[in-house]
Amino acid sequence: MNIKKILTLILKIVIGIAIMIWTLFPIYWMFSLSFRSDSELIGNIPFFSKTFTLSHFITIFAQKSFGNALKNSLLVTIISLGFSLVFGLLCAYVLSRRRFRFILKKPTMFWVLLVRVLPPIAFAIPLYTMMNRLGVLNTRLPIVLSHILICIPFIIWFMISFFAGLPEEIEESAAVDGATEWQLFIKVVLPLVSPGITAVGILSFMTSWNEYLYGVIFVQSPTLFTIPLTLATLNSEQEMAQWGNIAAGGVISLVPIAIFVIFAQNYLISGLSSGAVKE
Repeated sequence: MNIKKILTLILKIVIGIAIMIWTLFPIYWMFSLSFRSDSELIGNIPFFSKTFTLSHFITIFAQKSFGNALKNSLLVTIISLGFSLVFGLLCAYVLSRRRFRFILKKPTMFWVLLVRVLPPIAFAIPLYTMMNRLGVLNTRLPIVLSHILICIPFIIWFMISFFAGLPEEIEESAAVDGATEWQLFIKVVLPLVSPGITAVGILSFMTSWNEYLYGVIFVQSPTLFTIPLTLATLNSEQEMAQWGNIAAGGVISLVPIAIFVIFAQNYLISGLSSGAVKE
């Protein structure tokens, strides 16, 4: 191994370590702050904690209604994800198959792409007007519907490549054996694209779980706040910055996503990689 290769290897290692530190340090700092006492969070905060306490976790559940926010986030995320996956997968399958022909197929594809690339704030005023006329403001329903609006175009656009990559001969063979369209879709097609479904499910879950904009627009009652809204109130002008409580809330908000990703990481990796490859 010559000197040039050694220097290149050292440079790659240094860059890799720098990227890891840059990526992992905020997570370490959040965990570190969540377990420090209040006295250690004033002035110059040391890099390594000298104290350990669970008081911040106890406080956010006992005094800040964090348990209620956790319940709201789980309800909104699970319901919106369920509806988004059902409708998104069905739409993606229909749009990817040539045997399903209808006049608005190309305009539908354009609409999906348009909604996917537009920022969420572009839909805030129309959605607010619609929800106000329906009389459902300050409920969970507008948050669920707005999350569905965000997730469905992403699921459709992501899954079209998976469905398009499946040979239609597989479905034709099953159809010859007497399988109906629903049986083709549920028993033949979906198992073959399960990595993609897992990947898009995780990404949609994370999007809905962390969504803040529509929550702050549609909800005013603290009893309906999701985790992002509750964390925001801990950093308001009235409350001042409660860094220990904010960090503790951030740690708890990471738990569902971490569990989801840990158990499905193999599907996530294969789903993200295979969606970009067509045989």
